[in-house]
Amino acid sequence: MSLFRSVATFGGFTLVSRITGFFRDMVLANFLGAGMVSDAFFVAFKLPNLFRSLFAEGAFTSAFVPMMSQKLVSETKEDAIGFAAKAISVLAFVLGVFVLLMELIMPWVVEVLAPGFVDDAGKMELATELSRITFPFLLFISIVSFQSGILNSLGKFAAPAAAPVILNLMMIASVFLFVPFGETPAHGVAIGVTVAGFVEILWLMFFLHRQNVWLKPDFKVFALFRDSSIVTLFKRIAPGVLGAGVYQINMVVDTILVSLVGTGAISWLYYANRLQQLPLGVVGAAIGVAVLPVLSKSLKENDAEKACEIQTKAMEYGALLAIPAAAALIVLAEPTINILFQHGKFGALQTEMTAKAVIAYAIGLPAYVLVKALAPNFFARGDTKTPVKYSMVVLLTNLTFAVILMKPFGHVGIATATTIAAFVSLGQYLLGLKKRCFWNCPVLLTKKIAKIVLSSIFMALVICCGEFLLNQMYGDWLDLNVYMKLAWYLCLCGIGLVSFVFGAKILGVLNIKDLADMLLHRRRRHAK
Repeated sequence: MSLFRSVATFGGFTLVSRITGFFRDMVLANFLGAGMVSDAFFVAFKLPNLFRSLFAEGAFTSAFVPMMSQKLVSETKEDAIGFAAKAISVLAFVLGVFVLLMELIMPWVVEVLAPGFVDDAGKMELATELSRITFPFLLFISIVSFQSGILNSLGKFAAPAAAPVILNLMMIASVFLFVPFGETPAHGVAIGVTVAGFVEILWLMFFLHRQNVWLKPDFKVFALFRDSSIVTLFKRIAPGVLGAGVYQINMVVDTILVSLVGTGAISWLYYANRLQQLPLGVVGAAIGVAVLPVLSKSLKENDAEKACEIQTKAMEYGALLAIPAAAALIVLAEPTINILFQHGKFGALQTEMTAKAVIAYAIGLPAYVLVKALAPNFFARGDTKTPVKYSMVVLLTNLTFAVILMKPFGHVGIATATTIAAFVSLGQYLLGLKKRCFWNCPVLLTKKIAKIVLSSIFMALVICCGEFLLNQMYGDWLDLNVYMKLAWYLCLCGIGLVSFVFGAKILGVLNIKDLADMLLHRRRRHAK
């Protein structure tokens, strides 16, 4: 499967996941609002997801996928699957012990993660209860991430990308299944989170079996710690904990600091971050996941030219999709929040505060997506130490600017610090790859990115003109009924897309014929 088709497949299913995620967040906004209960729930929800990104999707996957891909090239499929079974047995044991430990010390963990809750005993107690319910999700979803890594190594991207839909649907269903019986609505939703993790394991197990992959657990765990391949895996994992999870670590820093801002601030940042996660998840994660196994295979075959070509294409796809997405998020921040979340317990003030954070996050979106495209170049070479050095600089940058900006600008200052850190991270990766002669940004790519920026600015101006005309017609078009608002919003999105394609075509960025040929070629292959 080519890089384009891999990105398109993973991105397409991830888009479905993000759309169902928006429905999930609309339900949460209606039932939880943006206050004490929602703040406590989002801390509880963020906690397992932090460790999931660090240990599973970050360090474990970034170390495991290249090793799995290399074994598939140099050894038999049976040997590669045997290695995967050993690795997942160790993962389950280590994380099982870790989950039990965290359950015992949860009050202190919540106090560290949300120090602003300390002065409110009820809020602290609620956050601790919810965290104990959601934390087993870490074990389940880490196994899911490992299963996804195996499927990705085999060139199968659809099922892993579709798995998060289960979490979204289960959280929506929990409103009807568990919320009526919980002490608060948040208790019911928290139960839904953990149940969803177990269901996702069953989902991917089915698709692994279709590939004749049977992962038999090895209960001689302590003996596995002496296995040479497992030792190598853990040596690569150790530094990767920070290197691959820098984005989530920055989010945790944001949570710690924003808990000090005041009630509602955690929820404002959560909803803003969820909007940013749509393009970041669809584009950034898709490119990162698709590039790693392909790049690993090229490097294993000593094809440096092909590896550089893959990296350039990944950057091009990332810029082409992320930059216009960021521009659209900036100009449509308030309408998007208004339409998606402003109902039930989520009011106009919450919309205004969340929209400001969306704009601050969106500016850094392209940088984060491009980092997702660059990072696999190190992991594919088995280098997990360099990313950890970069991450330390990024973390320090984020913390420094967050502390400086939070007092004058509150939660928006914290979101802005995350954006500044994103550009610092991008700069480090670009310079690091160039210094090591792994990859140097071609002049043609630089020119193309500049043209994408111009096309995106043109698109943003067109959308702003459209909003101006709507306000001339209706006073404030966001005061219209929900159906009228949604209709005009979709019109603005459509006009924006057409204007970007027009600008990109005029500037020579987008060759529609080539894009159509790639898509048609994919259909022909499936037809055969």
